[in-house]
Amino acid sequence: MFIENTEELAQNKLLLLYIIDRSEKPLTNEQITEFMLENNYMNYFLIQQYLSELINSSFIEYSITENKKTYKMLDKGKATLSYFEDRIPKKIKEEIANKFSEIKEDEKKATQVLSEFFQKDDAQFIVNLKLVENDETLFSLYINVATAKQAEKICHTWENNTEHIYKNVLNMLVGEEIASIEG
Repeated sequence: MFIENTEELAQNKLLLLYIIDRSEKPLTNEQITEFMLENNYMNYFLIQQYLSELINSSFIEYSITENKKTYKMLDKGKATLSYFEDRIPKKIKEEIANKFSEIKEDEKKATQVLSEFFQKDDAQFIVNLKLVENDETLFSLYINVATAKQAEKICHTWENNTEHIYKNVLNMLVGEEIASIEG
């Protein structure tokens, strides 16, 4: 019985390391707990105990990222996971990969940065820049430019600096500081 508990303990800690490692974004305690409970991987108290033990053993750390307390994988955790990852059942790894894909799709649907352009006549291109959140247009801007190259540059700049541009346009129009797209 002790051997089964030791194996289960190790597998559960590896599972937590695996989830933290595979997430593209740092995860909060609430996100990890919700993820684990939704999939019935372990109960709330074990999750909290194992996370605490992983921190105390320097496998992960609890840090502040973007004003949120999140977990970050440390080198010792990465090394351990690389040695023992094969102990996590393939089925569970696939479930986790699928869940993260779903989350990524939901986030993509939640906020979309769109840009397109078309030629109006010989010397004019129309560029449309959009910011859409949950199928609702937050921002849309049409700009006339002279060349396709200018239109492409504007689209590229918008896609790579959306939050900065959106925030600054709002600040100029409203005349006060706007925190960010989310806030």
